Amino acid sequence: MVDHIHEQSLVDRWVLITGAAKRIGATIATKLHHEGANIVIHYFASSDAAEALAKKLNAERSNSAITVQGDLRNITNLEQMAQEVINQTNGLYALINNASSFYPTPLGDITEEQWDDLIGSNLKAPLFLSQALLPHLRQTMGIIINIVDVHSQRPLRNHPIYGSAKAGLGMLTRSLAKDLGPEIRVNGISPGAILWPESGMPEKVQDNIIEQIPLKRAGTPEDIAAATLFLMRDAPYITGQILNVDGGRSIGW
Repeated sequence: MVDHIHEQSLVDRWVLITGAAKRIGATIATKLHHEGANIVIHYFASSDAAEALAKKLNAERSNSAITVQGDLRNITNLEQMAQEVINQTNGLYALINNASSFYPTPLGDITEEQWDDLIGSNLKAPLFLSQALLPHLRQTMGIIINIVDVHSQRPLRNHPIYGSAKAGLGMLTRSLAKDLGPEIRVNGISPGAILWPESGMPEKVQDNIIEQIPLKRAGTPEDIAAATLFLMRDAPYITGQILNVDGGRSIGW
């Protein structure tokens, strides 16, 4: 049995990060790789970005990164992907549920397809992927980290499905920690204003958000990566917690 108090090194341990081809996921992958971890880069549609990241990481350390494709909203596909990961790595130490759909769903125009997509990517996938990998994470006394959101606590206008899904992910994080200890630690990270949406956001809206933040600035993907590293490597007695990385925004606005 691995001693969690003394065996926190990430060297040569395999970590699966969903949605790791770009943005925050890619930054987490790069950070953990620099600390010695081997990385499984999951992607859905961003194959070019995923392969480019794997090539970069493998150039730094041979055979230390692989890619895996999968639609996490489909349970059968998800279970097949999980088995593929185990077959290629021969073991898994950590799962980071980062993949997420995000877009507005104003009341009056919400569709079942939007519900299935947002709940599927933000809540259903983390649960069923964790379940599929459970025996392997138990073997390694492993770790699950869920990327939640500041809007799991306070609603974002016109995003009722997204906020509800992330709130559910927060409860799922605590539930898994209760059910899976002592073999597996489960924690969450709740980002605030880290990256603006890829679709863009008016500067006036950005300024209004910054004004709500006690530190008066946006964060960076590196802030989320550093929090991930802390929970994985430096916090062996922390489980069931959701770490707000938001410049103090969750205090209230």
